[in-house]
Amino acid sequence: MNIARYRPGPGMMVSAAFIGPGTVTACTLAGANFGFVLIWALAFATVTTIILQSIAVRVALVSRMGLAEAMMQTVASPPLRWLAALLLIAALALGNAAYEAGNISGALLGLEALNSDLSDNRTLTITAIAVLAGALILFSKPRWVERILIAMVLFMCASFLLTFFLTKPDMAAILGGFVPTIPEGGLLTAIALIGTTIVPYNLFLHAASVRERWKEESDLAEAQTDSAVSIGIGGLVSITILATAAASLFGSGREISSAVDMAEQLNPLFGSFASATLGAGLFAAGLTSAVTAPLATGYIVQEIFGKTGKDASRAPFQIGALLVILSGTFGALLNYKPVEIIFVAQIANGLLLPIIAFFLIKLANDSALLGRHVNGWKGNIAGAIILAVTSILGIRLIARAMGWWP
Repeated sequence: MNIARYRPGPGMMVSAAFIGPGTVTACTLAGANFGFVLIWALAFATVTTIILQSIAVRVALVSRMGLAEAMMQTVASPPLRWLAALLLIAALALGNAAYEAGNISGALLGLEALNSDLSDNRTLTITAIAVLAGALILFSKPRWVERILIAMVLFMCASFLLTFFLTKPDMAAILGGFVPTIPEGGLLTAIALIGTTIVPYNLFLHAASVRERWKEESDLAEAQTDSAVSIGIGGLVSITILATAAASLFGSGREISSAVDMAEQLNPLFGSFASATLGAGLFAAGLTSAVTAPLATGYIVQEIFGKTGKDASRAPFQIGALLVILSGTFGALLNYKPVEIIFVAQIANGLLLPIIAFFLIKLANDSALLGRHVNGWKGNIAGAIILAVTSILGIRLIARAMGWWP
């Protein structure tokens, strides 16, 4: 990987997408409840994201197909192909619906931090956020809106980085957090940290964006560098959020149930403006992710059931995107605290991950699709480790819920 070739591209969009309300919430809860001991989960998730997104980039550039389209090509039997398509759509639609509910709730959480009176009009505010996200997807996607939202998210990230240095956290404790350990009651949080970083829909969105940005197989090195550097920066920010929460909130006994509670960790830098700063960042992060989740689902449905290209009908894309917005809106309207909805969405992502990882690693070894760009032995070992760790965490969560595993 040549860092000198780094030019911000679709990889930065992936980072901006996963540093959303889910990341801020999951990392804050992890730091506040368990200190620094779960940093390893974010480090593992960041490396895993780089590897999986790298495969998605390779498939898109070499095959010139979307990720969902490429996955279907690997299934020879038509009945099995339809079964795989339905399984893929069902899994991603359910995961994205949960994630969309978390995104909309995150935007709501941010608005409530800016104006507490909005909590009295929760239904109206959620509906307005959903309508805005739907309008941006279906009718326009102006570049200046996207840039403003991403700029606000990056401002929030910079705020955590500066606060991190102001709190002067224990560096020895931070380094100790890179040693894999699951504290008592920390399994769900570890899975949520992984689920908030390795967002399955980002793989499909990234592949579609890469195919539009770069046209030649010779651009693969530049695309891979963009992906690795951008996601590495995003992972560093996530670790910083956790460490800042651990340094500011761990041991305080305070329950984290609102953006105002989460904003307390920014007090060293912003003082009385901490809530407004975090609120604006959460709203931007929530709205940005509320657009990208249905967008990715639309691409998946289009690639499987429709045709791609300028003259293709957009009906499958629009139906897929709208279904995610509607189901996410319904989930956000349920009478649960926004922080709880966001956290559950991250757990759903963590459980979905092994399924998507299996498909990706299968693609990475398909010589008919990738030719000389198939996985080498190092890539396959990394893939096996990713599958093993994510599957064990998911199985343990299910077994614990069934009372089979403490």
